[in-house]
Amino acid sequence: MLNLNLIRNFCIISHVDHGKSTLADRFLELTGTISKEKMKPQYLDRLPLERERGITIKLQSVTMRYDLEGKEYVLNLIDTPGHVDFSYEVSRSLAAVEGAILLVDAGQGIQAQTLSNLYLAQKQNLQIIPVINKIDLEGIDLENVKKEIINLLKIEEKEIICASAKRGINVEEILLAVINKIPAPKIETDQPLKALIFDSCFDDYRGVIAFVRVFQGSLRAEDKIKFLATNITTSILEVGIFSPDFKKEPELKSGQIGYIVTGLKDIEKCRVGDTISLINGETKPLVGYHEPQSMVFAGLYPKQGDQPEKLRQALTKLKLNDASLIFEPEHSLALGFGFRAGFLGLLHLDVVQERLKREYDLDLVITSPSVAYQIWLKGENNFLVIHSPSEFPDPAKIDKIKEPWMTVDIISPQKYLGVIMDFATTAPQGAKSRTNFLSLEYLSQSENKFEQGRIIIHLEMPLSLLLVDFYDKLKSLTQGYASYSYAFLDYREAEVVKLDILVGGEKVEQLATLVYDDWAYQAGRKIVTALKDILPRQLFEVKVQAAIGGKIIAAERISPLRKDVTAKLYGGDVTRKRKLLEKQKKGKKKMMQLGKVNIPAEAYLAIMKR
Repeated sequence: MLNLNLIRNFCIISHVDHGKSTLADRFLELTGTISKEKMKPQYLDRLPLERERGITIKLQSVTMRYDLEGKEYVLNLIDTPGHVDFSYEVSRSLAAVEGAILLVDAGQGIQAQTLSNLYLAQKQNLQIIPVINKIDLEGIDLENVKKEIINLLKIEEKEIICASAKRGINVEEILLAVINKIPAPKIETDQPLKALIFDSCFDDYRGVIAFVRVFQGSLRAEDKIKFLATNITTSILEVGIFSPDFKKEPELKSGQIGYIVTGLKDIEKCRVGDTISLINGETKPLVGYHEPQSMVFAGLYPKQGDQPEKLRQALTKLKLNDASLIFEPEHSLALGFGFRAGFLGLLHLDVVQERLKREYDLDLVITSPSVAYQIWLKGENNFLVIHSPSEFPDPAKIDKIKEPWMTVDIISPQKYLGVIMDFATTAPQGAKSRTNFLSLEYLSQSENKFEQGRIIIHLEMPLSLLLVDFYDKLKSLTQGYASYSYAFLDYREAEVVKLDILVGGEKVEQLATLVYDDWAYQAGRKIVTALKDILPRQLFEVKVQAAIGGKIIAAERISPLRKDVTAKLYGGDVTRKRKLLEKQKKGKKKMMQLGKVNIPAEAYLAIMKR
């Protein structure tokens, strides 16, 4: 008989590659949930991509049983993604538990994503258990990492557990801390049903399977339920727990974590963060729900022009297990038929691209990522959202434009403070910087006067600035030591213009881009200079121009190929030579009026990667 007071619901929060999945493996072994014969590294990471990159993309949950002093404890672990792109999923997972293990790499110390997820956990008032992992590594500064955690959490040193998940050192001590420090869930079985959806997946035969935490009441097969956010009703086909595979149970009670088979055929009807109640139950939705917003948009085009239907089918199947992915058809003169897709962030884009390549054998061209702008038109009270320059309305009708801003936390050794600030606040000559410095925190101080401690730099900046090589440049400037995380802040007014590119006097819509007004000249100059080197020469002169409205702000010319029409002359009067050159000149002038420039796909790709 299950004792609901012996349940412990918890998760592990950490930066990428700090040993979260390895610690979960040791828990599975220690509790006997997985036999040694079946055990394999990163057991809970099911996608091949997760295993290769060492990151958790799709959260996993598992129910473990552990005997202690004659009592059988039920330990529900949710292994959450660490990357900021999936912070909404992480926040909903944290809302489903009472405690969290804060896992810190002894060799790297606290990193930006650890900090980001810790803030989310503290907002949920979770019990935090600090653990330093990888203490068996050579050359670590364990005392300094302890000081960072003590300063951050305002705790005593004896509360920190030092462990090695790889070698199994002190893993049992962590499990005992989970049992003794994390409170049991509040049990309210006599109240109307209230359950939180913290994830979902799609099964071809059984439809949408929702991962739930039951806060009140209980769930059984054949119960008729309602999703409060979407107002969809359905009958439950099956309930169960994760062991870690689906294990059927007669019911899920208040305090438990498990799954329900809904039979729904559309995953969008079962949204992460939604509240489940019985059809006739009087239940208010749980707080904190909102729909995940796509922050980054990019065009997806198959390199082979005959594959757009294959790409559409692949995106449709991928969306069955990823409700945050959105896409719509798009056409480009150079790249053919494709789709404009919305993503939670750059890692989400990278993961989708990689899965399309591996699981569906699609080789894609990805256009330059862009953000969603809010366009407020004159005389109207609402705004329209645009995702690409082609949707930009007539500037005369625009009242104001707003763009997404992010809060950015950069963790770095103190000696790189100057170069990071210079990089983050850099703007083209004569233009204003669009980065706001908020504050500086000292994470740790070194007792060695020749060494410096680590700092946290808090900034605000537009999302558009994070899309252009921000991560690569930050790593390069700090020799790989810095890490950063970001979170959506709000929409703010921006002075944005549409930069058109003209080739041979004709606008090329696919080369248009949205830029800041005072950054437009530098952006236009870069584009026309790049096109001059890429576009093939013609028999006539080709002008490449960057324009805002009807005003040309940067231009280059591609000189024509010249045929030597005087080669056949072997003497005679100079007027014979001049006559042939004049005739050629008239022909080239006529060509300029009639000729068209075919722009190769390489030109589009070069501009997209600028």
